[in-house]
Amino acid sequence: MLKKINVPDLGEADGAKVEEISVSPGDLVKQGDPLVIFETSKVAVELESPGNGKISEVFVSVGDAVEEDQLVMSIELIGDQGEASDSAKKEKLNELEGDISTDVLVLGSGPGGYSAAFRAADLGKDVVMVERNSTLGGVCLNVGCIPSKALLHAAKVISETKEMSKLGLKFSSLDIDTKTLRGWKNKVVGQLTGGLTNLAKKRNVQIVNGVGTFASANKMKVTFPDGRFVHIEFKKAIIAAGSEPVQIPVFPNDDPRVLTSTEALEVDIIPERLLVIGGGIIGLEMATVYHELGSKVTIVEFADSLIPGADQDLVKPLHNRIAKLYENIFLSSKVTSIESTITGMYVKFEGPDGLKKDLFDQVLISVGRKPNGSLIDSEKAGIKVNKQGFILTNSQMKTNVENIFAIGDIVGQPMLAHKAAHEGRVAAEVIAGMNSYFDGTLIPSVAYTDPEIAWVGITEQQAKRLNIKYEVGIFPWAASGRSLSIERKEGLTKTLYDPVTKKIIGAGIVGSNAGDLISEAALAIKTGCTASEIGELIHPHPTLSETVAQSAEVFEKTIVDMYLQ
Repeated sequence: MLKKINVPDLGEADGAKVEEISVSPGDLVKQGDPLVIFETSKVAVELESPGNGKISEVFVSVGDAVEEDQLVMSIELIGDQGEASDSAKKEKLNELEGDISTDVLVLGSGPGGYSAAFRAADLGKDVVMVERNSTLGGVCLNVGCIPSKALLHAAKVISETKEMSKLGLKFSSLDIDTKTLRGWKNKVVGQLTGGLTNLAKKRNVQIVNGVGTFASANKMKVTFPDGRFVHIEFKKAIIAAGSEPVQIPVFPNDDPRVLTSTEALEVDIIPERLLVIGGGIIGLEMATVYHELGSKVTIVEFADSLIPGADQDLVKPLHNRIAKLYENIFLSSKVTSIESTITGMYVKFEGPDGLKKDLFDQVLISVGRKPNGSLIDSEKAGIKVNKQGFILTNSQMKTNVENIFAIGDIVGQPMLAHKAAHEGRVAAEVIAGMNSYFDGTLIPSVAYTDPEIAWVGITEQQAKRLNIKYEVGIFPWAASGRSLSIERKEGLTKTLYDPVTKKIIGAGIVGSNAGDLISEAALAIKTGCTASEIGELIHPHPTLSETVAQSAEVFEKTIVDMYLQ
């Protein structure tokens, strides 16, 4: 059967360029074999064979500009595709039978793992990357950072349409197609994970899909889904095995109505009433999504505030806003039991007001993540793992075993993709002989809620706890022309300074796009800018970014956009 193959979905790109063609007319291919790589302005898109067969014609050349759905080639499909596909998969696994040896083995392909693998390859090392899932990218790209931000974008669009109704722009009732929404979210994920596969191929990084566990300090056992395994000998190893959601054993975790963030990202159904256990960043982000999709949300948080690690003057605008939107927010409270019933999840929780009972359609458990340090047979390599499951490292990401490094969630807080990526680069560079070190004193944190919250450097909480002297400048967004023009005046920008040197030592922002604004403050801290230097930098007007300079002017008492008594 002759089948035409067209340019695949290019996402937001208007077109692409043919970067590489892997086949010629007459070539035999298996299902999933790479055929063509397209380069857009943002990502690389790989076109794979839809089945087993022979390439008939190729209608494009390297360097050609192409558009979505344009005819690329044709293939004569051969035999039963289901059976042939299974055979091809088995043959692919058979290629890995027998020991493999490499300079650097990377366990895990999340932002830390792929950054380490790609950097090591760029520095001339032979690299094998072991990934337990069928796609690269780890939790972040597949079931974390990226899909959640896609859904949060959808939630933001819904929210803004509601907000504009009182300003004269009214829209008809919302019609939510969860299948299409989920498909778009998955497409975003696929573009990025596919791009990683292409980057690995270009760097000759070998990918082995299976569960990796240590056999010794120089050997890893990788077990395939069918039970077979292969050993990989390595000179150096980088552990980037990540973390997983914490589950509470006494809760009915087998009930499909009890969710972790992974299941919640599938948006299979929109529950009428959703209980979120945990008022941290992940729980609040998912609450944002489900509220805008139509769920009535209740949050239960054990601490006395939402996002306990953030300064409370940053959290307050968020709390005030969602308190008006959600059914309930219970602080200093805990869930004592969850019972599965036909009518829903019967939940008991207690707090300052005593014992409460309620019925919910779904329960999202978001009480943190735990490292996977105890799941990789670390002891067989002699690697020290603490009681919490974290692997201890030094500033060069070395473990207690000289040739084994560890990065990312598995080495400690904060569990953030951007931290892991930098740690991965450091580990790779040290392996290559460079004198690199990881500095974890300046890692931005962002809650992609509505409004967003972001902070970097010393917080007021930390300064008070550690007896660090500081002074502060706070600019309220109610005085910002840009924030007023987008009808979101609840935000604020604050910057903390050393009282002697007047250099910035920390910053916090709450408001629209706070996560995009915080990097200026991080750079100012990194370079040792003083308040006057920040205030003297000419910012474009009207923008939200100028609130960073205005907070410095408040500190310097040179602000003209406010009257200070």
